[in-house]
Amino acid sequence: MQRRTRGLLLFAVLAAVSLGLAHAQPAIQPTVDITQVPPAAQPSDHFDPDAATEAYMAMIPPAAKARSDAYFEGGYWLILWDFLYASAMMLLLLNLRWSAKMRDLAARITRFRWLQTLLYWVQYLVLTTLLGFPLEFYEAYVREHKYGLATQTFGPWMGDELKAFLVTLVLGAVAVVILFAIVRRLPRTWWIWGAAATLVLTILSVAVAPVYIVPIFNKVQRLNDPKVTAPILRMAHANGISTNDVYEIDASRQTTRMSANVSGFGSTMRITLNDNLLRRGSPEEIQAVMGHEMGHYVLNHIPKDILFIAIVDVLSFVYLFFGLQWALRRWGDRWRIHDVGDPAVLPLVMLLGGILFFVLTPVMNTQTRVEEKEADMFGLNASRQPDGFAQAAIHLGEYRKMRPGKLEEFIFFDHPSGYNRIHSAMLWKSENLELFEKKDCGSTASPSTQ
Repeated sequence: MQRRTRGLLLFAVLAAVSLGLAHAQPAIQPTVDITQVPPAAQPSDHFDPDAATEAYMAMIPPAAKARSDAYFEGGYWLILWDFLYASAMMLLLLNLRWSAKMRDLAARITRFRWLQTLLYWVQYLVLTTLLGFPLEFYEAYVREHKYGLATQTFGPWMGDELKAFLVTLVLGAVAVVILFAIVRRLPRTWWIWGAAATLVLTILSVAVAPVYIVPIFNKVQRLNDPKVTAPILRMAHANGISTNDVYEIDASRQTTRMSANVSGFGSTMRITLNDNLLRRGSPEEIQAVMGHEMGHYVLNHIPKDILFIAIVDVLSFVYLFFGLQWALRRWGDRWRIHDVGDPAVLPLVMLLGGILFFVLTPVMNTQTRVEEKEADMFGLNASRQPDGFAQAAIHLGEYRKMRPGKLEEFIFFDHPSGYNRIHSAMLWKSENLELFEKKDCGSTASPSTQ
């Protein structure tokens, strides 16, 4: 207990010291009005998608590009450091037998196996949260302020961290109690039923998140500005989406990022845009972004994601079935863990799972990136706002590298790069020039029909 107390005090000191490093730098904004279509992107008989793309790319100041590239490329290293740090924590819990000691403590408190699992989970989450706090604090607070992407001071940020901890505590408790009960009851086929239970829990979490989880962290409300909602709802109805509501979330209390998303499942499905997008985005940009989000819904990406997760889920449990048996035969005596149904095996599960998903990073990113590309094309066809789409790509470029190499994009990008998104929009525009009125170079080109 004294060691854990000293550890908590150490992390508190680290947090206090690091506050001095977390001075926010203002985001570097484009030096030109990106709502104005550059001359090379104006519709004409000599319209060149490549030249139009480069014209939009030239709107980004060199300092903004350098900062965005540094932020995003730093994320590549964080993938590695997160993996190594988490792996080290799990090995620490196993080799120092802390995991076995937490199991023993739970067993001394109660004779009920499910309650032992629950008590173990509480100890595990508290300990790993404390051990992981320095890296979490750097990544989610210090680094975000350094690049001008965070808006919270330390107190509100810690409040959200505490909320996230409590949500994880409750939802994780449900999951571990169910999964370990399956393992103990079905020792030979637990990998089949464990995969099925995990899939069901995933679907339930996706369904309840917009209604019950998101409001814990942010205020979500219906958007009542007809100037914004009317074109969005017309676009939704024209594409078979029977909704009369558009939702807004107050993301600005945490971040400067502009975004929107489709979330939920079935009756809880929502298309939501954040207040940063409302405040900074042009009407054309908002329509382009919302058209993209509608694409996720119309193209059934959530059901497809669940199918993909189901496949990965089953393969992961097969991998765990054999991996756990092999590891326990070799090191079980050293860790004082011999049974897969023992809750003390959880760090080993997390270690093996971390290795698997670290290796699968390009696969997981590619699956998401393909769907994002599909939604991009749907959004262009639905909104007919290629210049608004280019504006959105530039805004997203405040924290995403705009022009990566092909291999770099394949491995690390879960969305198409900003350059590719603008180029796709300009290609679409080149094939639909008849929809646009030809205007002077200093004005915005808009579709002549809606």
